[in-house]
Amino acid sequence: MAERLSATTTQAPKPTATSRGTLLGAIFLMATSSIGPGFITQTATFTVQLGAAFAFAIVVSILVDIAVQTNVWRVIGVSGLRAQELGNASLPGLGYFMAGLLLVGGLVFNIGNVSGAGLGMNIMLDIDPKVGAVVLALLALGIFLSKKAGLAMDRVVVLLGALMILLTLYVAVTSGPPVGAALKNSVIPDEFSALAITTLIGGTIGGYIIYAGAHRLLDAGVSGPSRVRELTNSAVLGILVTGVMRVILFLAILGVVHAGTALDPDNLAASAFEAAAGNFGYRLFGVVFAAAALTSVIGCSYTTVTFLTSSKKTTPRLTGFLVAGFILLSLVLYLLIGTAPQTLLVFAGAFNGILLPVGIGVIMWVAWRRRDLLNGYDYPKWLAALGTAAWVLTIYLAINSIQPAIDLITG
Repeated sequence: MAERLSATTTQAPKPTATSRGTLLGAIFLMATSSIGPGFITQTATFTVQLGAAFAFAIVVSILVDIAVQTNVWRVIGVSGLRAQELGNASLPGLGYFMAGLLLVGGLVFNIGNVSGAGLGMNIMLDIDPKVGAVVLALLALGIFLSKKAGLAMDRVVVLLGALMILLTLYVAVTSGPPVGAALKNSVIPDEFSALAITTLIGGTIGGYIIYAGAHRLLDAGVSGPSRVRELTNSAVLGILVTGVMRVILFLAILGVVHAGTALDPDNLAASAFEAAAGNFGYRLFGVVFAAAALTSVIGCSYTTVTFLTSSKKTTPRLTGFLVAGFILLSLVLYLLIGTAPQTLLVFAGAFNGILLPVGIGVIMWVAWRRRDLLNGYDYPKWLAALGTAAWVLTIYLAINSIQPAIDLITG
């Protein structure tokens, strides 16, 4: 697995407490961006549908996610360029096209994230969802309006990510899931679902999520061939953190399903938490849901703005103000129209579905053909081959994402 660098490559600097905090923040920014309201709903739905067999879909999706994420973080990090800048360098105007797709999809989904934050606060404290959404949106605004917005964002996403995992772990232990059956099905599933696998992959690395951590590291100055080890380790750990949360949530709900408890079809996850730990569990679900929505608001807003600004010319302070403005816009739209209508969410999903293969296609093109953008780094062919195979799968995901939008237009 030895990898060759150019003769001018210097030895990687030793990690400091600050750089370790930044790496951890990037890992959790990526992970918690994917752990949103949709993540929780998808996991609950497929657990009820597939039971222990859902474990196989989780394992496969994690492996594919690692193949894609490792390539994306390495190419962006080694080049020192954001995804849309690589797009424009590969084909003039392509980066602007990518940014436009992300802006449309990101804004619609962020309205949904703000709505989810309000719902979580309602479950947790019995307050009006719109009041709850305002409270959490103001908290997110405070993060990006602070003078050390990057540091504040890193700490908040790590804290909330750890909180979600620990609270869900408590419910998983309480529900008493059949761990043996889950382990067996992770290798030899009783039932195979291609839909579950493609849905999980799209939900974990689709749209803006795949770029969140890599762009954060660029903003923190972690880039260049000398940082390959840190970039690779961070990418893998980000997917593993997401996978851990997915597995724990799956086990928490599986225990309830295995016991034969009937769940509320309108809110499978909340009723599973309540069945496992009573009213206390129901309130815990509110905390987890609100935290998931808040971190998704942070990740979505930050990454969308990084697609609209320059990594070289835009100051961190201006970036913070722009992110705060995007959050405020999302909140205002939610208060005016309520949660994003299903039609808009489907179209936003289609935009994200298009962005995924386009963005990964750019990354793989640079990996294979544009060594000039990689500062002389000799990209590992085995890693590029893995990424290319995963890219083909994202094209299939894009087709699945676009079809619902076509159905809406024609039907």
